[in-house]
Amino acid sequence: MRIVELHPQSNWVLSIVADDGREGIFDVSDYLEYEAFEQLRDPKVFEKVSNGGYFVEWDCGADLSADTIEAHWRVTGTRDTGAVRH
Repeated sequence: MRIVELHPQSNWVLSIVADDGREGIFDVSDYLEYEAFEQLRDPKVFEKVSNGGYFVEWDCGADLSADTIEAHWRVTGTRDTGAVRH
């Protein structure tokens, strides 16, 4: 999965759109207990997430792979990607 859109939401949730049109949410709150994600407890730090396509990352060094996100996200819908279907 490649992440094409990424939007931080309240309560440590990421709203994500994948390259295949799937839309979903990923709850980062379960990771906040780990040292690498500690700084994300500050909502202002969490909001500054960057999309690397195959990962998301924060300036504090915390990151999550698209594979991890795909394995644990909740798909909420799909978008028409404009691809021709046969």
